[in-house]
Amino acid sequence: MATELIKAKELYKIDPVFGQLSFDDHEEIVFCFDKETGLKAIIGVHNTVLGPALGGTRIWNYENEWEALNDVLRLSRGMTYKSAITGLNLGGGKAVIIGDSKKDKTPEMIKKFGEYVNSLGGKYITAEDVGSTTQDMDIIRDVTPYVTGISESRGGSGNPSPVTAYGVFMGLKAAVKHQFGSDALQGKRVLVQGIGHVGETLVDYLTKEGAIVQITDINEPKLKEVSDKYGAKIFSGSDLYSADVDIYSPCALGATINDETVNKIKAKVIAGAANNQLANDKVHGQILKERGISYAPDFLINAGGIINVYGEIVGYGKEEAMKRTENIYHTTLEIFLNAEKHNITTQQAAMKMAQDRIDAKKKEIAK
Repeated sequence: MATELIKAKELYKIDPVFGQLSFDDHEEIVFCFDKETGLKAIIGVHNTVLGPALGGTRIWNYENEWEALNDVLRLSRGMTYKSAITGLNLGGGKAVIIGDSKKDKTPEMIKKFGEYVNSLGGKYITAEDVGSTTQDMDIIRDVTPYVTGISESRGGSGNPSPVTAYGVFMGLKAAVKHQFGSDALQGKRVLVQGIGHVGETLVDYLTKEGAIVQITDINEPKLKEVSDKYGAKIFSGSDLYSADVDIYSPCALGATINDETVNKIKAKVIAGAANNQLANDKVHGQILKERGISYAPDFLINAGGIINVYGEIVGYGKEEAMKRTENIYHTTLEIFLNAEKHNITTQQAAMKMAQDRIDAKKKEIAK
């Protein structure tokens, strides 16, 4: 992400929004500011052809506003394709709040952000993401109906992380089947980078299937807790990208597959929950293809969360959400087959599948 940010600064100093490399024809970008609560937020609405733009609110202590803008653009774009490829009648959107969720976040700030969401009249629907919680969504629900992931006591679906983790697990198994001929994980060496709500649940799934799991995270107390709980080994090497493992599962922030890391990776499968894992979709996706590494597109396999909260909108429950999320396994296998058939990267194959659905809807609307 830092590399892209530098390039964007060099190339587009005059037009910081429309000139961003990640702008990609966004429909609307909303900058939200409130002095009293300290709110500094950006809402990105990428595409609403298939339906309202749904995507979580990330609260992160960005180094600067350029970094925050780049992140919301990449994340909202990813949500468009995530919804499209999983067959949901939703568009793509995302929001970021600039600040430390542990120090700066207050109920007043979250409520004010909810008022900004409400001002968009349903074009953007928010949800939980890194740094935000189900409790935050409940606060937002007090001022707008355009929020999902609220607590079950208020009629919502609660924390979507477990469903997200299940989808990643399904996509990972599909990638393993493609690479090794079987989706059995017994004895497979997996490195999970990032053990938040999703990463920890993924570790649980992996260890239960007999995988040999290593974990890494900047939160050392959490590392020890997860290690003790699931018997996962804490990664102690100097360079996790060079780790001698079968599967690399990035579950923290994005762009970990970049110019510095892409040729170091020894894993033969990459499948994780992080958004925008490829710093450059075309360049790094092609390098992974040439190196024979099976990459499961992140916006497909981490779609369990949005499948879950979509149930709040259309009225299906947890059981149906899990059933739909399980289908990520079959869609991932289809992506691998299409990529091989057309000699393209899995990222390109997944993007094409998603774009085809959007284009078909456009034609339908135009009639």
